[in-house]
Amino acid sequence: MTASPRRAEAGDRPLLAALAGLTLVAFLASLAVGYVRLDLVAALDDAIHGRDSLAALALVELRLPRAALGAAVGFSLGLAGAATQGLLRNPLADPGVVGVSGGAAFGAVVAFYSGLAAALPLALPLGGVAGAAVAAIALYALSGRGAGTMTLILAGVTINSFAGALTALALNLSPNPYAATEIMFWLMGSLADRSLPHLYLAGPLTLVGWALMLSAAPALDALSLGEDTAQSLGFDLRRLRARLIAGSALAVGAAVAVSGAIGFVGLVVPHLLRPLVGHRPGRLLLMSGFGGAIALLVADVAARLIPVHPELKLGVITALIGAPFLFGLIDRMRREG
Repeated sequence: MTASPRRAEAGDRPLLAALAGLTLVAFLASLAVGYVRLDLVAALDDAIHGRDSLAALALVELRLPRAALGAAVGFSLGLAGAATQGLLRNPLADPGVVGVSGGAAFGAVVAFYSGLAAALPLALPLGGVAGAAVAAIALYALSGRGAGTMTLILAGVTINSFAGALTALALNLSPNPYAATEIMFWLMGSLADRSLPHLYLAGPLTLVGWALMLSAAPALDALSLGEDTAQSLGFDLRRLRARLIAGSALAVGAAVAVSGAIGFVGLVVPHLLRPLVGHRPGRLLLMSGFGGAIALLVADVAARLIPVHPELKLGVITALIGAPFLFGLIDRMRREG
């Protein structure tokens, strides 16, 4: 017997409060941890009162943008993963399935390859956002207005594969081996050396993307009962797909643009939280957003604590954690089947 919607919503409040609290703790830990010991209270006091101390500069110019971007990027990946899985009704889907991640990565690589990244500091994130937008437009062009779920998946896989091939081609044709190495390091994903301009660029785009995806929660709950049922309840599936794909393109495109390619967060986090919300895709959205923020902030703190120089890339850490989880998930599905 399933719980009533009102009872399920009331039961979600403690979980949401716990996830929000853990996000705040992880955010503060990200501010506190670094290669140099920092007195957070003194640094915050200096920053509030306008004293240009070294601690205040380190907090405002380095650690605050990194922590804020970690929370925003993780929230985007977790939210987009839950939205994609709900839209496609496939528990193994993530933002990469619809080609958004691959398109954003290729757009940033073009900025590297053309030399714009060296001439204009914001060329890299702008290229990533443009690549995600092109991928979303191509998805609509390939799938058509009345596309079904399988058509969307095939179109997304095609776009992602083509973007990956173009990225590999750019690496292969790069005349400068140092530029190719820099592209490879960027593709591994990291939040190191990010600054306030990156936050200002990614912030508005991610907020719009979050709003589009969260507004689709009731439609996703209806879609879990089947497309015919969702349409009979008055939901326009074409508009739903447009809203979720546009939201994913904005949020994930901005995230990839400022942090590089970071995998497994959008796949693993919804799986961990889905049983706690009664397997309702609409209620999973906000929970997965906070879960993604926690996961990425903790992984970024771990990257700074592991005694390796230069520090491990964030995408490497999430892959090392996410891949075994995926193997375990496949084994569980095989045994249940």
